[in-house]
Order: sequence, then structure tokens, then C-alpha cells
Amino acid sequence: METTTPRPHLREALTLLADPASDAAAQYRSRFALWDARASVRVKPPRVLAPSEPGRLYFPPELMPVVAHPLVRSRPDAVAERILTQRLHQYLYFTTELEQVAVMPVTMDISRGRSGLDLPPAMREDAFKITTDEAWHAQFSDDLSRQVEARTGFAACLPDQPAFMERLDRIRAELDHDLRGAAGLVFSIVSETLISSILSDLPRDKRLPEAVRDLVQDHAEDEGKHHAYFRSLLEFFWQELDASARTRIGPLVPALITAFLEPDYLAVALTLGDAGFGVAQAEEIIAEAHPADVTRTAIGRAAQATTRYFTEVGALEAQSAYEAFAAAGLLTAD
Repeated sequence: METTTPRPHLREALTLLADPASDAAAQYRSRFALWDARASVRVKPPRVLAPSEPGRLYFPPELMPVVAHPLVRSRPDAVAERILTQRLHQYLYFTTELEQVAVMPVTMDISRGRSGLDLPPAMREDAFKITTDEAWHAQFSDDLSRQVEARTGFAACLPDQPAFMERLDRIRAELDHDLRGAAGLVFSIVSETLISSILSDLPRDKRLPEAVRDLVQDHAEDEGKHHAYFRSLLEFFWQELDASARTRIGPLVPALITAFLEPDYLAVALTLGDAGFGVAQAEEIIAEAHPADVTRTAIGRAAQATTRYFTEVGALEAQSAYEAFAAAGLLTAD
């Protein structure tokens, strides 16, 4: 049981139940018993681009809609290849920033007993392992991006920060003061329980360099355990909220889901500019490649598991939360 004084924001947002031996605590089952033998940071080698590989395609075109736009298709193949290479850089950059800025602060607080939650010792122990995993994911993502720059001969074209960071800051700024500490924890739960098509699709795509496929596979294998952990963390978190906090936090979850899953339009625009398209052309390509209805459907589909988990803990029982999930298109995904 945690005894360290929690951070003020979380202490104000969370009210412990009378019985700390919650059902969730009794049901927690660690997925990290074989961590020393299976975690990528322990047993997987560094992923290095092989000199003999041609390495012209670094990201699946099916996962980058702008390359199918007529204005892009009218250019030489090298233009689309450059855009896809920049998309890999953006994914690796996103991963590095997400792990270091959004996830690791939460798992470090949990491991140190400063989360504000009443967690069993096994969850604190596992939080140390997740922190180590995420630090490794950030490091190997940054390393591969540097390798790709060296191989291709052109630099990564990236925004100052991924869009999710600005979106999260904007959401947090609009919250009641006593809930701002909880926003990061909820966002980490959201980000770690969403289903990424990149993690599932890239390792199987033989068109990509082996190092790219292996690195994403390493990440995916680790994240499977993290997904289960954060699903359990949601149960603890929700049980320890008082009624007022539940009512206020539930409606913000769809905004956090969207912040994570909505395309980073600035990053896409920078990529198109790097490939030689003007501002007006880039705006046209982005608008037509990312229609609002298609984006909304894709977000709903990717968030199905996360939406189900929040539904199971009772987060949608408040009418305001249910309406927020419905308005975001999270209750009608196929």
C-alpha cells in the first residue's frame, strides 16, 4: 500500500474508498513475470539498417493518405518515397515524445508511490519495468531516425512538438484546477490502451527495411503487456474517484482520445513542404486526403477497446460522459 503523500492535484481529485482492498486490487495479475527474459530492452539487439538493403520505402503508403492524392501521384515516385520517409521520422519522433513526456512521468510516479492511487506492490514493481521499457522505446526510436537520416542523406522534417502535446496542454488548461493532475494519468491510460495500426501492420510489411520492421515488432511486443497494465490501472483509478470527479472527468476522455488519434496536420504540412509543395497545394492535399468523416470513423475504430474499458468501469453512466462519447463518434464504430 502506498504511504507517500500524493501530489496536490491528484490528492484533490482522488478520494480513496473506505475499503482500500478493492476488487481491482484482488484481481490484478502481473504480465511481467518473464520480463527479464522477454523485454526488448533485455534481450533484443539494437536494430541497425543493413547496408545491402535498398531502403527506398520506409513507411506503408496505405497508412499515409496524402501519397494517394492526385497532386502527389503526378510527381515522380521519389516524391512519395520522401514523404513516406518523413512519415517514419514523424512516427519515431511521436513515439519518443509520447514515452518521455506523457507515459514515463506517470509510471515513475506510480513506481515511487506518488501517484495518489492505492495500488498493490506488484503494480508499483511493474511500473518500474514499464518506465525502463518506455525509455528504451524512446531511445531506439531516436536512434533509428538518425540512421535513416544518414542512409537517405536528408534530415527529418519535424514540428517543434507533436500535435498531441499541444492538444493535451489545451485540454488541461480548460480543466478545473483540482483535476489538472489527473489529466496526464488519464491520457497515459488512453494512449496505452488504444490499438495502433502501425504496431500491427508495419512488422509484416516486407517492403520495409528489416530494421524498421523488427524495431516496431519489438515495440509491439512490449506494448501488449503495457496495454494490460493500463487497463488494470483504469480500474483502480476509477474506483478511487469521488462522484464529482467521475462526473467531470468522464466527458473529457473523448477529447483525450481525439488528441492522440487525430492526424498531426502541421507535421503533414511540413512533410509536403519538404517534398516541394506550396502552402495552397499542401492545404488542398490535406483537406482532401483527410476528410472529416473518414477521420472520425478511423478514430472511433481505433478507440474501440479504450471506449469499452471506460464503459466497463462505469465512466459512461453519467449522461454528460455518454453524450461526449457519442458526439465524438466513439459509440458507433463498426
